[in-house]
Amino acid sequence: MQPSRLNFKLEAVASGSRARAATFRTLHNEVKTPLFMPVGTQATVKAQTFDTLLESGSQILLANTYHLLLRPGPEVFRHFGDIHRFTGWEKSFLTDSGGFQIFSLPHSRSIEEEGAEFRSYVDGKKILLSPEVSIGTQMAIGSDIMMVLDQCIPSTADEATARRALEITQRWAVRSLQARGESPQSMFAIVQGALYPHLRKQSADGLTQLPFDGFAIGGLAVGEEKHQREDMCEVAAAMLPADRPRYLMGVGTPLDLLEAVHRGVDMFDCIIPNKVAQFGTAFTSRGLLQLRRSVYKFSDEKLDPTCRCPVCQKYSRGYLHHLTKTQEPLGWTLLGQHNIAFYHQLMREIRQSILEDRFLALYNEKRQFLQVEDMDHPAVPPKVGKERRPRTLGNYTVNIAEAGFASIRQVSSGEIMHSHTPPMEEAKSLYVDQSALAERLQLPAGKSPEEVPELVIWDVGLGAAANAMAAVQCYEAAAAQGPVRRLKLISFENDLDSLRLALTHKSYFPYLRHSGPDAVLARGQWSSRQFPGLSWELLEGDFWERAPQASAKPDLIFYDFFSHKTDTACWKLASFARLFELVRSERSAELFTYSASTAVRAGLLHAGFFVGAGVGTGVKKDTTIALTAGWSGPPRHALLGAEWLGKWDRSQAKFPEGLTEPERTAFEAHIRRHPQFAG
Repeated sequence: MQPSRLNFKLEAVASGSRARAATFRTLHNEVKTPLFMPVGTQATVKAQTFDTLLESGSQILLANTYHLLLRPGPEVFRHFGDIHRFTGWEKSFLTDSGGFQIFSLPHSRSIEEEGAEFRSYVDGKKILLSPEVSIGTQMAIGSDIMMVLDQCIPSTADEATARRALEITQRWAVRSLQARGESPQSMFAIVQGALYPHLRKQSADGLTQLPFDGFAIGGLAVGEEKHQREDMCEVAAAMLPADRPRYLMGVGTPLDLLEAVHRGVDMFDCIIPNKVAQFGTAFTSRGLLQLRRSVYKFSDEKLDPTCRCPVCQKYSRGYLHHLTKTQEPLGWTLLGQHNIAFYHQLMREIRQSILEDRFLALYNEKRQFLQVEDMDHPAVPPKVGKERRPRTLGNYTVNIAEAGFASIRQVSSGEIMHSHTPPMEEAKSLYVDQSALAERLQLPAGKSPEEVPELVIWDVGLGAAANAMAAVQCYEAAAAQGPVRRLKLISFENDLDSLRLALTHKSYFPYLRHSGPDAVLARGQWSSRQFPGLSWELLEGDFWERAPQASAKPDLIFYDFFSHKTDTACWKLASFARLFELVRSERSAELFTYSASTAVRAGLLHAGFFVGAGVGTGVKKDTTIALTAGWSGPPRHALLGAEWLGKWDRSQAKFPEGLTEPERTAFEAHIRRHPQFAG
């Protein structure tokens, strides 16, 4: 392999770990690893000045080619000389290629061999972002490190899709190198392959044969579970050469960074430290602090007693609480400055521990507080008199699983909501991620939220609001990045005691520390002040009576009643037929449910839905997806086929209970004539 333009020097590898300490030199400064790069998408880190970034210890800032191509445009950088002269930042810039931004605009772009065509959100013009255009723009920007153009896909994509994406990324990488020519700027390739180790190896084997100056691990933090990301990060990092920097793109929390360093990664970027500061959250040596909490109103304590940043030296928690509650921009600036400094200090401590070969001790120490909330003022359940509020209300009780997480159990049936997996993990995996909610929220290029129909979710079976809050959190994360499609969430529940109980035990259900659940319980509706496009309605009572009164038909349905044993009527043939008539419209609706029973799937098919297998959750091998109409073009979901029909033929639950022999014959014929089994 040819020498790197970065003159990379590996200084130490920790015993019992793959954690590394190294140095390399860009065109502007020496860089010490591991390092975190604050995200300055538009050639600025929001709410920060370059002086505060320099004082915090920033070595490299990340800017984005996609956005800078559109505004101010490469001609501006050519006029000024480069991004350093344009901004006054004296250290290094790394420019992302624009691949992830193209991925996040699924409804307004097309990807071909030549490149990705999209419409500008500035003036609506069609633009072809090819490897040559991306690299040409990055050369005009004058960044120290350029990224090749890649095709980013969800990490949970099927193998065929992942293979196509990595193959086109390989070809674009070759074209990116050719486009760079003799420029002194460094260039990193991006290893793709989703969650398939053999595809990651194919990608790494091909790219490491080319003279890149470093390698990035792409396609993570886009849909997978935390443990999957960590496993794939370790697999991919081990495939990369030891004499080049390794960069994990778009990750993450302080704990994420610690785990990835342990697995052999050197470089990171993420918007998290600055973004959460906007809402009053601070990372500290005493855990994660939510400065919105009233416990800080009279606090004269410093934000973090061990931090030497200017914010911690000068300002009290009480003042930062005031700035947060009044939504003063200064609060975002100060907390952002501290959080970025906290990240840099963590990287410096990790580096020193590697050089002194005590990383594992530091790793075990840091894990104890990087994953917990405020250690000085932990939130506790409210008390009534001398007793804690009871863990039972009406027909529901708080259940603590052996794994330590809490959920709600129905006393009469013994059924537990989210019995095998923490509520928010299951809600995110089964409903939010599987429905591609984040992707659906993206606006077509050139469109405003008012020009696009709002997305409607029917949350059928509100329970303790885990599914609803997973959707709310997804929307807030997307809206924090910029304008998104409006979202209306309509929840149905006939017994609100489960939510009332959970709201009195927010220490067990931390996702309920949000204004939405209390408001929707009290008033039946809630609209976000922070993100005006988000609204939530609650229809209390029997679902079948209230559903016709809903203000809008759904695009997505989270079908989450208790099981057939407890809510028998909701899983019967007549209910599915009635549901189909309720929800079908000009736009196809998609239903997601935890049940994978043959009877449920047969009932949905008979009602008119197209039916497929969904992701597994808890102890279930798979779940069920149903659509009111088939897909034109490539299907988003894999529908049941001949294999399922064979299983149905052998099933003891082939027919709904109570059918006569003629009715069974008609039922079977109806299933076999279903359009999804044609051919």
